[in-house]
Amino acid sequence: MPALDTAIEYLKGVGPQRAEVLKKELGVFTAGDLLFHFPFRYIDRTKFHRIRDIQTEGEQYQVKGVLRRLETLGEGRAKRLVGTLRDDSGSIELVWFQAIQWLERSLKVGKEYVVFGRASVFNGRFNIPHPETEEVTTENIQSARTFDPVYPSTDKLTQKGLDAKGLRKVLRTLLDTLNPADLPETLPDALLQAYRLASRWEALQKIHFPENQRELDAATRRLKFEELFFLQLRLLQIRRRRKDASKGFVFDKIGDYFNDFFHKKLPFELTGAQKRVIREIRTDLAAGQQMNRLVQGDVGSGKTVVALMTMLMALDNGYQACLMAPTEILAQQHFTNITELVGDLGVSVGFLSGTVKGKKREAILEQLASGDMHIVIGTHALIEDWVVFQKLGLSIIDEQHRFGVEQRAALWKKGAGLPPHVLVMTATPIPRTLAMTLYGDLDVSVIDELPPGRKPITTMHKTEHHRLRVQGFMREEIAKGRQVYVVYPMIEETEKADMLNLMAGYEALSRDFPPPEYQISIVHGKMKPADKDYEMQRFVKGETHIMVATTVIEVGVNVPNASVMVIENAERFGLSQLHQLRGRVGRGAEQSYCILMSGYKLSADGRERLQTMVQTNDGFVIAEADLRLRGPGNMEGTQQSGMLRFHIADLGRDGQILSAAREIAAKILETDPALAAPENARLRAHLEATGKEARVWSRIS
Repeated sequence: MPALDTAIEYLKGVGPQRAEVLKKELGVFTAGDLLFHFPFRYIDRTKFHRIRDIQTEGEQYQVKGVLRRLETLGEGRAKRLVGTLRDDSGSIELVWFQAIQWLERSLKVGKEYVVFGRASVFNGRFNIPHPETEEVTTENIQSARTFDPVYPSTDKLTQKGLDAKGLRKVLRTLLDTLNPADLPETLPDALLQAYRLASRWEALQKIHFPENQRELDAATRRLKFEELFFLQLRLLQIRRRRKDASKGFVFDKIGDYFNDFFHKKLPFELTGAQKRVIREIRTDLAAGQQMNRLVQGDVGSGKTVVALMTMLMALDNGYQACLMAPTEILAQQHFTNITELVGDLGVSVGFLSGTVKGKKREAILEQLASGDMHIVIGTHALIEDWVVFQKLGLSIIDEQHRFGVEQRAALWKKGAGLPPHVLVMTATPIPRTLAMTLYGDLDVSVIDELPPGRKPITTMHKTEHHRLRVQGFMREEIAKGRQVYVVYPMIEETEKADMLNLMAGYEALSRDFPPPEYQISIVHGKMKPADKDYEMQRFVKGETHIMVATTVIEVGVNVPNASVMVIENAERFGLSQLHQLRGRVGRGAEQSYCILMSGYKLSADGRERLQTMVQTNDGFVIAEADLRLRGPGNMEGTQQSGMLRFHIADLGRDGQILSAAREIAAKILETDPALAAPENARLRAHLEATGKEARVWSRIS
């Protein structure tokens, strides 16, 4: 059995009990899993400081001196052990609040110690609470050790002696048992030389136990590159295979439906970005290969018109089209908009959802099967077995991350002989680095321009101190005939408290905005779907002035009359989520406002998020900031990816490495698509070895 496949319990220093905790707490089952459990930071133990050089609170220092005093002070909870350490530059207090009796026995006044810890200030003087202490020996005095790795650990691991120090010891044992043959090189020699990358063996040694910053940087760079390179290589291979294998309908005709709409019905001039995306789609549709394209664009960028014009191209070539949306209300909205846009062009548009029943449903199904219905818009009801198309040539999926892989696949199977062309849309702007990863095997189009004349939403950050003023502003807007959203967070971990908070907010608003002068709707995820839709519809029709809601309104409702979005506890939302919520207003001709309410005390990240919202309306700027602040795992919809679980790479910070990795991977595949050349044997072997674990979700199949 290869050394890396060895079950973790058989590693020296682990055993069955520790192995059980490692499996449960860290998902470490084998020696290889442990090897790729990388440190998240390093403690610099390579140099000693003089005591007088301790100047910064919170910084870690390593000093050497003689213990001159040691005494126990205080009673009960205030009981502490205080020592004085002195070197030739001065003295500093060492303080312990735990394990006092053991330390009293262990530490000896008059002995020389190496002391390491984080500096703190008490009564205007520096001290080191709970320092690591080690009596000076000839070994530790000659050289301050290395960069000590610190590993992610948990309380349960610590109880089993697997704290940072314990994990360090186990990993040291593991590395001592391995040799270079256990960690074969994965990258071609030419690539290693050209980009001055460390060998895999060296990188995995030094990521755990570097002797200096230079070694750590080289190891980190190599391992990040490897992770991102193989991801991009795999994605580009999939994309290439798809393009080679997926035959598609040829839509090369631009006929009456498209031309009549474009010249007679289009109510506004297309933006440059919309025109560019339509050109990209036209090229795809005429190529004889199945289109698999993502269109991403900010709220209000005009994706619906692009979708409609794509559907009209399908119609001009004798095929049907469908559009699937994640909620009934959003599907209904698409249906209304598209029906209005096509007007009297002779295009038959139908609506299908779970609530459409009886004769109405039968009539729609009949028309789809006969080909009399050109376009159908609906919810996941479209994928049911009883929905049969005569000639489906195009499937459009809105907010694709809301659908599971199986749901998207079911739509694929409804094509007429060949799978339909697929266009997926999202209103969540995705940073370039993330798009290259999430959708690396899709063709991506970006609508990065808003229609002219649209007024930017004015965003303000307010605290509880401004509550009365905010309410006064809401009254002013309602008096002008406008409507208001008030959104509360609903986070799983604190669901009960959030629910209470929402209901308390609703009751307070009901007192401050009493009926009959004011009407208030409330919508949250705990309501029955029928009740939720009823309240939503009341707001859409203008029957209520204020909609109190959780994030269930994030995707969907388009109410041009709504001009104010108040977001309570805004510091608890991610940036992308705040931006999506803000996009619910600003749909009409009037000036719209987004008011971010928060507490007084904010973390540095929380403050930066809210400031970013105030400063920009650009969804792509916001998405980049969100990726930097919170990481990809928190980006909406990315949780299902399965491919963002990097050991060491960070999409928020490693954009340059990712771009370089993708470029190199593309060059290699250009000259050797099958990786059959001898110089690419390592790449092929590694891809085959890891292929079973790889999961790519962005392809809609």
